[in-house]
Amino acid sequence: MELLDAMRCAPTSRLFKADAVPREMLVRALDAARFAPSGGNRQGWRVVVVEDPARRAALRDLYLPHWRAYLELTGGARMLAEPDQFDAARVRMIARADAYARALDAVPVHLVVAVRLADLAVTDAQLPRQSIVGGASIYPFTQNLLLALRGEGLGAALTTLLVPAEASVKELLAIPDELALAAHIGVGFRDEPWPRALARRPVEEFAFSERYGEPLTGG
Repeated sequence: MELLDAMRCAPTSRLFKADAVPREMLVRALDAARFAPSGGNRQGWRVVVVEDPARRAALRDLYLPHWRAYLELTGGARMLAEPDQFDAARVRMIARADAYARALDAVPVHLVVAVRLADLAVTDAQLPRQSIVGGASIYPFTQNLLLALRGEGLGAALTTLLVPAEASVKELLAIPDELALAAHIGVGFRDEPWPRALARRPVEEFAFSERYGEPLTGG
């Protein structure tokens, strides 16, 4: 599909058909994603493709405790327990994410994305705040991969809730110590219609002209 169409309509997919994903589709998506930028062009990304049912179940078991903790932290658990007290659209979204987590093993393909720590260019390490810049060497690749999967007609769900279980995931998948987990992507054929458009804030709400707070308009 056209690039702009993919960018405007690559939703998080949480409901998948049981059909196996042809290996050539995954290889094509990874082949396209590798042209992402990275610090010093070091290309530190590594991806483990998991299709074995037992390993998928093991990843689900590692994912669920952190998903449940996230629900408690964000109030999602209360939304699920008392749905009538909250916005219906928000409750539906949380319920879909919860169903995805509980049935994670049924997702046909799991892509575990990791990065070589030595390949990260962390230019904000000395600033008195949480470091974020290292992600610039792995998340452009991850976004490229999501778009490439969409171009193949595949649904995908990106999460980072396996990262707290990094040690166990690395042991399960024989990932070497010099790599860090960055993301988990569930992949398969979407079992519901693609949306016509995604809801996003307009440009003037997040882009500014010359000084923060002066909306960028026109064009």
